[in-house]
Amino acid sequence: MSSVLTFSLLTEVFVTLFVIMDPVGTIPLFLSLTRGRSPASVRRAAWQAVTVSFSVIVAFAFFGQQILHYLGISLPALQCAGGLLLLLVALELLTGKEEAPTAASDVNVALVPLGTPLLAGPGAIVATMVLSRRVDTVPDFVAVAAGVVLVHVSLWLAMRFSLPILRLLRDGGVVLVSRISGLLLSAIAVQLVADAVRAFIGGEG
Repeated sequence: MSSVLTFSLLTEVFVTLFVIMDPVGTIPLFLSLTRGRSPASVRRAAWQAVTVSFSVIVAFAFFGQQILHYLGISLPALQCAGGLLLLLVALELLTGKEEAPTAASDVNVALVPLGTPLLAGPGAIVATMVLSRRVDTVPDFVAVAAGVVLVHVSLWLAMRFSLPILRLLRDGGVVLVSRISGLLLSAIAVQLVADAVRAFIGGEG
């Protein structure tokens, strides 16, 4: 029974972060930000972006609670704010009005905006902090850690092989995946807000 619950937690972590961080939807943005660069530079940008994102996510998973305590912010408040932000992102995905960030030639786009806030944005940070609260045992920790690692492996694979994937899916396929991701993301956002409201009513906020 314990192994089933652990696998369920791993799956929840992976699916939640996969939808929020959207590896497939990142492909066209990654291609636009690395346009004109050498293949070696593109591969290096993929590694750097994933490393930055992973570092930010892990930092908030371990120290997010202390940061919130120092600022006097409760987790339900951040959870509600994150849910509202996710809802805005989901609406942009559903309506197709998301804007691609532009890159300056003298800026390492792998750090900003790819690593953060494109990958490790508010939604991913809040979701990771919420999921980290469910870690009570070593298997739970392994499940959450494995989910985070698998998502970042997916992100790296998507960016590393972005050109073949884009040729396979074509623009229409990427748009379809973005719409589906928007629908799932909106459901996650509503759930975050609902959980936050329940926490406030229960006196946890």
